[in-house]
Amino acid sequence: MQSTRPVFLELWRIKLPATGYVSILHRISGVLMVLSIPICAYLFDKAVSGPEGFAATAAFFDHWFVRLGLIVMAWSLLHHLFAGIRYLLLDLHVGLDRAASRRSALIVIAAALAALVLVLIWWVAR
Repeated sequence: MQSTRPVFLELWRIKLPATGYVSILHRISGVLMVLSIPICAYLFDKAVSGPEGFAATAAFFDHWFVRLGLIVMAWSLLHHLFAGIRYLLLDLHVGLDRAASRRSALIVIAAALAALVLVLIWWVAR
C-alpha cells in the first residue's frame, strides 16, 4: 500500500488561515515579552543606580536599533493583549463558528497594528 503523505513538507507553501497567524503571533509575542524581562530589569536597575546610570540608560535608548526593539515590544504587548482577549472570549464560547473566528482574528491583527500606529504617533509627537 502506497502512502499519499508528502515526503518533504514545504512549510512556506502552506496557506494558514488568519486564526493560525494570530495563534502563532500570540506565542511569538509572549516569548518576546518573557525574554525582555531580564533586559528591562537590568536597565531599570542601572537607571535608578544614580545620575551616571540614568544618563547611560537614556543614551542606550537613543540608538536606532534599541528604538526598533521598543517598537517590536510595543507591537508584542498590543498583539498579545488583543489576542488574549480573543482567546478569553473563545473560552466563553463566543465566536466559535468559522466566520466569526476568522473575523475576530482579522480584528486582532488590525487592532494591534492600529494601536501600534497610535503609539508611534504619540511617541513622535511628544
